[in-house]
Amino acid sequence: MPNIKSAIKRVKVNDKNRAHNATVKSTMRTAVKTAEVALAGESVEAAKEALLTASKKLDKAASKGLIHKNAAARKKSRLAKRLNALNA
Repeated sequence: MPNIKSAIKRVKVNDKNRAHNATVKSTMRTAVKTAEVALAGESVEAAKEALLTASKKLDKAASKGLIHKNAAARKKSRLAKRLNALNA
């Protein structure tokens, strides 16, 4: 544990940010899994809604730097591809 006041504050801030990032990442993963489950089902409307939510979560995580923007784009693209296959 640091003895310097600014270093103590840094540790506190880093812990707070780490906890926040973990929750954002967790909700993103949950949204993506929910979308995958919805796409595996037969309901097109539920799949569209889940895909919209997952896209928002992925974009938010990418904008905050939690995941790479290309990784977010890749995941969104693969989900959209499955939705289009479900529509066809």
